[in-house]
Amino acid sequence: MKRMILRAPRRAEEAPLSLEEVPDPVPGEDEIAIAVRACAVCRTDLQLAEGDLPARRLPIVPGHQIVGEVVAVGARVSSWSVGDRAAAGWLGSACGVCIQCVAGKENLCEQARFTGWDIDGGYATRAIVNASFAFPVPAGFDDAASAAPLLCGGVIGFRSLGRAGVRPGMRVGLYGFGASALLALQVARYWNCRVFVATRSIEEQARARAMGAVWAGGYDDPPPEPLDATVTFAPAGDVVIAALRAAARGGTVAINAIHLDRVPSFSYDLLWWERNLVSVSNYTRKDATELLGLSDRIPLRTRFEQHPLEAANEALVRLREGKVEGSAVLVM
Repeated sequence: MKRMILRAPRRAEEAPLSLEEVPDPVPGEDEIAIAVRACAVCRTDLQLAEGDLPARRLPIVPGHQIVGEVVAVGARVSSWSVGDRAAAGWLGSACGVCIQCVAGKENLCEQARFTGWDIDGGYATRAIVNASFAFPVPAGFDDAASAAPLLCGGVIGFRSLGRAGVRPGMRVGLYGFGASALLALQVARYWNCRVFVATRSIEEQARARAMGAVWAGGYDDPPPEPLDATVTFAPAGDVVIAALRAAARGGTVAINAIHLDRVPSFSYDLLWWERNLVSVSNYTRKDATELLGLSDRIPLRTRFEQHPLEAANEALVRLREGKVEGSAVLVM
């Protein structure tokens, strides 16, 4: 198989990923082997490649938005068959027995292992996945590349809406309008929410309005109404403060980021009146199952550009420079 592997972090322009050819991996008794057709590129991959997110192990194959077909199953696997379309995301496994797992919060399991961080990921033509942590590909996504962005931006954006307490009819803020927010807007609109989008890009403001946002402006522009629930997608601490300023009494701001720069100090007045500030960490299989189940009913539409596997470094550069149209997806 071919794979793009990270041996030592460095700037994306310096090509931290190198192409290798190695024998096809064999699944363990509880695993499946997936012939990867597409793997979306995440900002987490960029942070790992450049060293902003410390590597759990090296070398490592990045990538945690995997879509393909099952080509081999382990001896104890009965839920998957060769030829099934399968997808896998960031959560690679969890212990299943700790207090967090038993409470349905496997995303907080201290023994959790993550695809492309602890476990070799999808920047390869083959990937080994725990069979219990893989998902069927929604029927409406015939093209693997169109489904791949659902596995991170889609699922974690969906969990973020839940963490923000979004319910039908609410005034929902989305601060940042990249690939994840684009999908979250579609879900919120499906729930009959009124969506307000803040982003620096004039082009993205126009796109948000075209997709049904009732208002779009810059981060420092106050929305015309206070917001009941907000998700921040931009990895910048000052955006969190802007979102708090716009929050209604009793409102919640959920931070959707695995890595965030320093949040500036702020007055307690921004939290008073029972405003809430919460973080979002990973996702659960329940989140993924619910989002993938909704994807055909909404129906969700992803926006993406395609790159060959060998161009993974170039895709990372485009991502850091803000040039990616929606999501970058590696296709095999």
